[in-house]
Amino acid sequence: MNKKEPKSTIPLALLSPGEFGEIVHVNVNIDEKSACCGQCSGERHKNDNRIEEMGFRTGKIVAMLNNGTGPLLLRIDESRIAISRGMAMKIKIRRTQ
Repeated sequence: MNKKEPKSTIPLALLSPGEFGEIVHVNVNIDEKSACCGQCSGERHKNDNRIEEMGFRTGKIVAMLNNGTGPLLLRIDESRIAISRGMAMKIKIRRTQ
């Protein structure tokens, strides 16, 4: 487990529908070509703060709306956002009530 993350954190993808969590850490940095999709030289991924632009910031409260097959449906503030399960596994949260 990363030293920056408290022990009580879990990946966002593990929340059940109806549960809430506070974002603790977002680990979606693409700094090297090795972390790239492999189909480009990394140019397509220069804007690695896109996840923050979507509202996934430390301290924000996230509500899981749907966690079935396919993308996850979440609510952050007043927005409904769908993200891939892989991306959700990189976002660490702490469950809240």
